[in-house]
Amino acid sequence: MINDARAAAGADHHHAEEVAEVTSLIADGRLSHRAVVMPERLRARSWRSVEEVLPALEEHLGYRAAGWKVGAASMEVRRAESIPSPSPGRIYQHTVFATPATIGPEFFINYRLCECEFALELATDFPPRDEPYSEIEAREGVRALLPVIEIGDSVFRDWYSLSGYFGGMYDNGGGAALVEGRPIHDWHSIDLSAANIDLYVNDSYVKSGQGAEAMGHPVTSFTWMLNWLRERGRTARAGEIVSTGTCTAHCFVARGDRVSADFGALGLVEVQFA
Repeated sequence: MINDARAAAGADHHHAEEVAEVTSLIADGRLSHRAVVMPERLRARSWRSVEEVLPALEEHLGYRAAGWKVGAASMEVRRAESIPSPSPGRIYQHTVFATPATIGPEFFINYRLCECEFALELATDFPPRDEPYSEIEAREGVRALLPVIEIGDSVFRDWYSLSGYFGGMYDNGGGAALVEGRPIHDWHSIDLSAANIDLYVNDSYVKSGQGAEAMGHPVTSFTWMLNWLRERGRTARAGEIVSTGTCTAHCFVARGDRVSADFGALGLVEVQFA
């Protein structure tokens, strides 16, 4: 499946009219809160087509941004979804909640896919430049670490059948909402790659994960996001947050479920789906 994704990544790109049509399809579905079907002729022929839809979708929706997310930072997720690369996405202000959160059905169309992650809040701007940002520079530009639960959704009906044409990534990298734990300012001495997270649904243990699932280290994933933006002439701004990718892979839940992510000494993050 990964080989198929790599082959697709080198295929023909969508032309501008197709990018606009895909963007309108997704945005209209999300704004009207209804599922949509991607016509066969518009299915992604390259990974670049996905990356072109993402900023166009952001502009079309017109939401106020709170930061960025790294989707598919985990190799397990990239294999499951047959995609060749991590996927960027936007975090929007109206979709960010503080723990313990209760989130209603108006934020979701088809799914409530919970992923336990580490997010980083920026203390400074990271503007475009020729030279890539290093992990040392990325660390120095962080104000706080936050344990989070990212909640994924898609306007498309079957998450995994989308994988052959990257459909889940088209729709803002799958990002729909984010629940933040308490910010941790003295985090530099913490070995985030070894940090453990236990995930519970309705008080029943489901799975565990470690920070290493996010591209080996959450700061590595964070730096990847900064450089993805830099390469495209965009700035990651002070005060924004970057969620660095799932450490526990996918966990689909349902309306009425309560999800708890136990980050140990780093705190507990909880969300109830009303």
